[in-house]
Amino acid sequence: MIQALVFDFDGTILDTETPEFRHWEALYTRHGRTLALSDWQQGVGTWDAFDPWAGLPEAVQAQREHVHTELQARVHADLKTADLRPGVREVLEQARAAGLRLALCTSSSHAWVDPWLEHHGLAGVFEAEATRDDVARVKPDPELYVLACARLGLPPANCLAIEDSYNGASAAAAAGMRVLVVPNDVTATQPFLKDWARLEGFSGGLAAVLRAADSVKAGS
Repeated sequence: MIQALVFDFDGTILDTETPEFRHWEALYTRHGRTLALSDWQQGVGTWDAFDPWAGLPEAVQAQREHVHTELQARVHADLKTADLRPGVREVLEQARAAGLRLALCTSSSHAWVDPWLEHHGLAGVFEAEATRDDVARVKPDPELYVLACARLGLPPANCLAIEDSYNGASAAAAAGMRVLVVPNDVTATQPFLKDWARLEGFSGGLAAVLRAADSVKAGS
């Protein structure tokens, strides 16, 4: 029985992944380089798995702080005008109405996530949060998901992880949870396992989420 939905944040609730990749891709292009999506995908949902600076000219790397500040300003400007992924808000509202518990599990920090939750009116929606501030190892290590379930006081097998990335889905499965992948434009081509349920979006609401969850076993 699914008693809780445990959401990833970046790329799942708010698609931060696509604008960030597009701006890095444009930076590469301006300097005559190509940023391969498959390389970028290695770092989605985790930290230190892919270094985008390594593929840029030394002259750009020498101005790393300045270049990064400008790039992040562009990303933030895009995100300020972006809405949540279509259907996410409805799934959250329907889940609460149905008595399902909600948690957030992210490899990002509170300093990154909490302001965005406030910006989109989601502050207080999640009764438990687990962020990179709370653990020694982020996804794909299962520690974050184990902590999120513990903070809910529920066994992982009774919680559904909703993820957009391979690293995140791997972490949830390793924690013993059922996994639902709802990829975005950046993660859609990752090699997700057939044992993980998949939806192409949240338009079907909570009913579609739960139907998908019923098709997979915990820890798959």
